[in-house]
Formats: sequence, C-alpha cells, structure tokens
Amino acid sequence: MTSRHTVTIYVGDVIAVRVATEIKTVVGSCIAVCLIDQRARVAGMNHFMLPASTKNGRDAQDRARFGVHAMDLLIGAMLKAGADRRAMIAKVFGGAHVLLVPESATSIPQSNIRFIDEFMAAEGIPVMSRDVGGYLPRRLHLHTDSGKVYVHRLGQQALQHARLQERQHLRVMRRTGGPAGDVTLFNGAGG
Repeated sequence: MTSRHTVTIYVGDVIAVRVATEIKTVVGSCIAVCLIDQRARVAGMNHFMLPASTKNGRDAQDRARFGVHAMDLLIGAMLKAGADRRAMIAKVFGGAHVLLVPESATSIPQSNIRFIDEFMAAEGIPVMSRDVGGYLPRRLHLHTDSGKVYVHRLGQQALQHARLQERQHLRVMRRTGGPAGDVTLFNGAGG
C-alpha cells in the first residue's frame, strides 16, 4: 500500500505534486480540474469559481479564483513539477446548479462548464473523464500516484453548506473587484 500525503484545497487553490498525495476538495457550481501526466508521475488540481475577470486580482489566489488564471497556474505548476505538456490528460468536475437561482445559459455553472470545455479544446488537453452539471455538490479525492479520482455526490445537508459557502465567496469577489463579463451572479434572486 502506498503512503500518501493528504492536502485539501479550496476556491482559488492550485497544487501539482510529484509525490504520492491525496488531493481533496468539494465543488458545487465551481469547477475542479485534475491534470495528470502518468509517465512523469505528476498530477495536480485546481478549484475555481468563475471563468474570468477583466480586473486583475491583488494576488495569485485572487486570480486563481477565475478559471483562465487557475488553468494557467495549474499547467505551470505541472510543468515545474516535471510534467510534459504533451502527455497531460484532464479530469473535470463540478458545475452543479447549487444556488437557488433560475437556470440559464449564462448561470455560473453553465458558464464554468462552457469555459472549461472551450479551454481544454483550445489547449489540446484531452479530457479523459468528467462529471459536471446536476444539482448536488461533489467531494473529490485525487490520488496523484495512480491518477484515479474518487467522486462522492453529497446530499441535501452538504448542498445547504455549499450554497452558503458559494454565496460568501461571491460577496467577497464583488467587494474586491469581482467577476466581470457575461456571468450573472444572482439573476435578481438576491443573496
């Protein structure tokens, strides 16, 4: 049995490692992307809340809350850990409709899913598996040594917690120069 370190990441976090590690996170409408290079034995994960912002965040974690920056940071961390860009594969999770707002093509989950699909296609990174959409948050466990991701869909209690957490993150992002573009935060539902 392999001994693994355990790391939990949150919104705005990015990690890539070359040692056996279990990387964990919980996503609702956010997206978590796992990148894996089996030959180099390097794997990593990010966790972002929205596709992009036209404003520059104050620091790397602020920027990593947005998919466009989180993906650049994850690819960079993978390369720094010894991965080969041409050998990377992806596994994509999240984009659940957990906020109590009407569903639309411009809702946060749909915008996140559309962004990551377009990003992976543009970058030529094959998506080997994905579990996106739906209505429940997911708990993810990436075992970096095997590249396996274990997904557990969480129930109603976790759904309430995910709604609260996401609303708090959105409020902070609004106050600190938050999201821009065609993402609608609450569709007039308040929060």
